Amino acid sequence: MITEEEVRHISALADITVPESELKSFTESFNAILGYFDILDTLEIEGKPERRLVNVFREDEPAESLSQEDALKNSHEPEDGYIRAPKVV
Repeated sequence: MITEEEVRHISALADITVPESELKSFTESFNAILGYFDILDTLEIEGKPERRLVNVFREDEPAESLSQEDALKNSHEPEDGYIRAPKVV
C-alpha cells in the first residue's frame, strides 16, 4: 500500500504536481491500480501463449527519399542547405 507521503515523493521524482486537494483521491486510485497488479500476479499460466509472437521489424533497406530541395521547401528560413531551428538549451 502506497502512502500519501510516498505519492508526494514519487510525484516530485516524476516532476508532476499533485495538488493537496487531490492527494487522497490520487493515492486511493494509485493503490487500486496496484491492487489489479496483485491480482494479475496470482494468475498461473500454463503452456504456450495463445498468440503467436511475430517479429514486426522489417529489414532496413535503402530507398529513395526527398531531395534536399524538396526537404527544404517548407522550411521558413533554411540556412546553408539545412533547416534552421531555434536554439534549445
